[in-house]
Amino acid sequence: MSRVKRGTTKLKRRRNILSQVKGYRFGRSTKERVAKEAIAHAGTHAFRHRRTKKREFRNLWTLRINAASRTVGFSYSKLIGALKKKKIGLDRKSLSALAKEYPETFERLAKQLKD
Repeated sequence: MSRVKRGTTKLKRRRNILSQVKGYRFGRSTKERVAKEAIAHAGTHAFRHRRTKKREFRNLWTLRINAASRTVGFSYSKLIGALKKKKIGLDRKSLSALAKEYPETFERLAKQLKD
């Protein structure tokens, strides 16, 4: 059986790893072994932070809705409770957008809930 030289395969793998760590500092961007470890750690952080990002955005929306609802005489929980009673199916993201970008529309919605 003939001998197989692994030069091209090895180089391709090395280039792929080093292209993923472009911009990292110190040996993490140039040394293959350290770069592999950096990729593994970066992957775990990315997975965890994708989950955290969702949580943080929901908190931001809640904060914006609360601030806007207090200007029209509601607390956050009372506003959400009133929305559920009236069967208005607006989620927190769209309520937050209304409160931030269209405050007069948000006020009209709140007046509708008071009646």
